[in-house]
Amino acid sequence: MSANPLVAIPARFSASASAHRYQALTTARTLSEGVLRAGGEPLAVHPWAPAGRVTADDLDRRLGFADAVLLPGGGDLSPRTYGEEPATDEVYDVDDEQDAFDLAVARWAVARGVPLLAVCRGWQVVNVALGGDLEQHMPGPHRHVVHPVAVQPGSVLEGVVGSTVAASCYHHQRARRLGDGLQPVAWAEDGTVEGAVLPQAAGWFLAVQWHPEDTVTSDPAQLSLFRALVDAGRG
Repeated sequence: MSANPLVAIPARFSASASAHRYQALTTARTLSEGVLRAGGEPLAVHPWAPAGRVTADDLDRRLGFADAVLLPGGGDLSPRTYGEEPATDEVYDVDDEQDAFDLAVARWAVARGVPLLAVCRGWQVVNVALGGDLEQHMPGPHRHVVHPVAVQPGSVLEGVVGSTVAASCYHHQRARRLGDGLQPVAWAEDGTVEGAVLPQAAGWFLAVQWHPEDTVTSDPAQLSLFRALVDAGRG
């Protein structure tokens, strides 16, 4: 194992980037820096899903190096991934290849016991991967806001961030029906599930609806999330 645990981060497709002439793959700089600050080595992984299909064997070959996985934020999951048609024009940046890859990574990490931290879209991906669904467009201000989140006493998440946390949010969807085995452990004031655990998972797992990378340099609780993932990756 590397002295610095290797953290695989599925990249995001981007129509353009300032340093490139064509379409690009991107990873949020603050997200990667959060992993680095926590003592890990972030590695972006191309979200390649030929013909919309990714198998566990594919991921064994491609992600076998990973000591941990971080599923990041991004655009919306297609409602078709949870058996619905788009019901609002608010659904944005849907990419079927991205969806197929992220969903496969979520299932692979859970099944293989690879430590997994899922943030924002990443949490929604895990929920759908395990059979849950999403509210396609939720009421209330959860974009460009920092709001308090109450964390369940005695939960793994409380052990990492404490009993309350200031969460930087940017989302307009939220978990509705939770996937198999997922348990909510944090909530916004309006009842939105902001954190979840998976007690039967073979490896370490946490999911949060907010973006810890937004305030990782100013809020020790957010850095603690990255440290918990990296520490789990040390085995």
